[in-house]
Amino acid sequence: MTSTLQTPSTQDQRTYQVNTFGCQMNVHDSERISGLLADAGLAAVAPEAGEGEADVVVFNTCAVRENADNKLYGHLGLLKQEKERRPGLQIAVGGCLAQKDRDTILKRAPWVDVVFGTHNIGSLPVLLERARHNNEAQLEILESLDVFPSTLPTKRESHASGWVSISVGCNNTCTFCIVPSLRGKEKDRRPGDILAEIQALVDDGAIEVTLLGQNVNSYGVEFGDREAFSKLLRACGEIDGLERVRFTSPHPAMFTDDVIEAMAETHNVMPQLHMPLQSGSDKVLKEMRRSYRSKKFLGILDRVRERMPHAAISTDLIVGFPGETEEDFQDTLRVVEESRFSTAFTFQYSARPGTPAASYEDQIPKAVVQERFERLTALQDRIAKEENAKQLGRTVEVLVADSAGRKSGSTGRLSGRTRDQRLLHFSVPAGAAQPRPGDAVTVPVTEVGAFHLVSDPSPEQYSVRATRAGDAWDRAQADSCGVPAPGAAQGTRGVSLGMPTLRAGV
Repeated sequence: MTSTLQTPSTQDQRTYQVNTFGCQMNVHDSERISGLLADAGLAAVAPEAGEGEADVVVFNTCAVRENADNKLYGHLGLLKQEKERRPGLQIAVGGCLAQKDRDTILKRAPWVDVVFGTHNIGSLPVLLERARHNNEAQLEILESLDVFPSTLPTKRESHASGWVSISVGCNNTCTFCIVPSLRGKEKDRRPGDILAEIQALVDDGAIEVTLLGQNVNSYGVEFGDREAFSKLLRACGEIDGLERVRFTSPHPAMFTDDVIEAMAETHNVMPQLHMPLQSGSDKVLKEMRRSYRSKKFLGILDRVRERMPHAAISTDLIVGFPGETEEDFQDTLRVVEESRFSTAFTFQYSARPGTPAASYEDQIPKAVVQERFERLTALQDRIAKEENAKQLGRTVEVLVADSAGRKSGSTGRLSGRTRDQRLLHFSVPAGAAQPRPGDAVTVPVTEVGAFHLVSDPSPEQYSVRATRAGDAWDRAQADSCGVPAPGAAQGTRGVSLGMPTLRAGV
């Protein structure tokens, strides 16, 4: 799509800021939104800039949980005064909540300029220009995808890692989930297009990709190949320079042994799996229309660990689904104890209008849900720390992140992810080479917590490997008048490209 968004001369260049709520699919969509705005001539504001400092502020929203509404309207309320002070400010709302609420957003926040949905991200620059020209808000929501998002321009934040959508939409009918009505039926990309995008990322410096799909392992259903996903994983293993391959999120009902074999036998597919459980109660799973039961789920984990003994497995859990009894909840605690998850993303059930479960009569009182939530998180925190303790003394390779941890100022440590996606904070021994974002360091685990690992290595325990991703980071610094990291090892040169910061289970 060719944008008609007008921009002033360079010294008066308009700026943009994209705020993302929700899952990895939303993060990936925000890359496209940023790419579209940059392609239209706008410049990104500094990461530390507050909301309202940009000329165009975009909210890419989530609708999965009830607090998504409150979060959005809270931000919009804060921008109302800024909009009155600075009429040239444009505010756009997109994503799942926009697809669901449509004109409700403009009724509740009439100072918003553009509302667009999940199926027409590419229309944003045109809608912004139309709103500016006509001096009135623009609402455009499509019922089906107009252009596959991966064909749109992209602006990534990390040079080492990239998201690659292999499908959009979902064919399942989980009673708690509003996603199928907002993202539509599953639509698969052709393998050749996916591999070409991955190759382009690698050519530009990426060494890690995460394959994305609402149910990523059902890939191939549209063109009738039940083993398409495992074939795609194996094909990723043939891409020279691609060091790490991940995927999210698979569905247990469709998780087949050919995928496990492909994971175990493909050298760059990481020993890490995010497998949503949702509930350990077979009765609740049936009410959720999750077409598997706890025995099948645990069997999948057993087979994964048989082929990959050190695999780290994470999950999603919902507490307080309508009709959940204490006995049902105890089943969840039992399955969580048996599963030994490295981490779990645990949510309190919230009724979403338009989903079957929202109309169920046996909604659980908030106080009961909260109490069960606290018991479940306490159990999982204990398990996570016990599982992390097994890493103590192991030597691990860490892909250095673009940003340091929250306590890096006081600890002096850098951060990164291990091959099994655990977060590790590490110090660089005095006199040792300083790694660049995207480089790989090898260090021993010297301390563990429930949510992270720590390494304070001696000089002989520490090594750094310069990577093409680190080279790309250097080039980006030079392009922005920055300087390479002091002491960074130098490698080969190539073409620079920005990529997203890869995070576990967002």
